[in-house]
Amino acid sequence: MAMEPEQLYQRRIASRFAAFDQDGDGTISREDFTTAAKRLLTEFDTSFRCDKGQALVTGAEAFWQGMAGMADIDGDQRVSQQEFVGGAVKRLHDHPERFAEIARPFLHALLALAPTPADVERALRALGIDPEAAATSAAALPTGDSGEVEEEAAVTAFARYFMTEDRTGQE
Repeated sequence: MAMEPEQLYQRRIASRFAAFDQDGDGTISREDFTTAAKRLLTEFDTSFRCDKGQALVTGAEAFWQGMAGMADIDGDQRVSQQEFVGGAVKRLHDHPERFAEIARPFLHALLALAPTPADVERALRALGIDPEAAATSAAALPTGDSGEVEEEAAVTAFARYFMTEDRTGQE
C-alpha cells in the first residue's frame, strides 16, 4: 500500500530530524552537535587539538547556535521535532540558502577532513546515516578536477536535503 504524500513528507522530516539527534533522545541539542564532531574526528583519526579538529568543533558549535536561533522556540536549548518542523523547516522552506549559511562553517571543516565523495560517504555513515543513503548522497556530489567535492555544491545539497519540503515523496 502506497503512502499518502503527507505521510511521506512526515517520514522524510522525521529521518532528517533523526540525523541531527545523534543521541536519540528526541531532541536536538548542543550535545548532539558535539557528538557529531567527536564521531567525525574519531572516524578520520583527527585530533581535537589540531587545526582541522578545532575548525570542526567550532563549526559544529556555530551550526548549533544557528539551529537553536532558528528553531528553539521555547528557549530550553533543545529543539524538539515540532520545533524543527515549525521553526526550521517551515521558515526555511523557500530559502534553503539561510540554512546553508548556518551550516557552512561545519561543512567547510568537514570537507577539509573528508574531501572526496568516498570520504563524505564515510563521514555520513559515521554520523548514523543509512549506508545506502550515504552512498547515494555522496556519489551525487560534484567534484572538481582534483576529485574533491566542490564545497558550494555540497553546502547547497546539504541545505536542500534537510530543509526543503517535498510532499511528492521524491528525494
